[in-house]
Amino acid sequence: MKTYVTYGFFMALAGMLLNLAFYFLGYHSDAEKYATADLVSKISFWVIAAACIIPGTMARRSEVPATEAFGYGRALLAGFAISVFSGLFNIVGNYVYLHLINPGFIDVIIQTATAKAEAKGASSAQIEQMEKGVRFMMNPIFSSIFVFFIVTICGTLVSLLTSIFIRREAADELAPPAAV
Repeated sequence: MKTYVTYGFFMALAGMLLNLAFYFLGYHSDAEKYATADLVSKISFWVIAAACIIPGTMARRSEVPATEAFGYGRALLAGFAISVFSGLFNIVGNYVYLHLINPGFIDVIIQTATAKAEAKGASSAQIEQMEKGVRFMMNPIFSSIFVFFIVTICGTLVSLLTSIFIRREAADELAPPAAV
């Protein structure tokens, strides 16, 4: 359990530090810069997830005696547990970021979405309806819960792939030593 919590915490912390970097560099306060930050953060999420789930699963594997198998299912469960704990830590981090650190971030997202809708030729009524939807979805509480599910699902997807390579068969205790 400690392994899952530790690696889940570091996964959430890395994401929060990335958000803070974008905030201090002005990418989360300017609608024109936000598109770049959004793309970089999406790519970075997958890298961060793999960088935390792989060593976390390997750490969990090292806790299991070599005489026991650490199969695909156990590796997947380890990655899933890391993702769940990361999602739980992200609930707190996302709420703090949106409610205390950068409450104007929602307006930047709305400006970006409005500009995209206007470029597609949306009517003012459609844009107004879209703005209401974005405000509802980006409410700090609702978005924090949404982030939990996204982090858990995407982390599980990473685990589905990485578990193939991290699994381990049980070492045979009765196997003769290798000939020298």
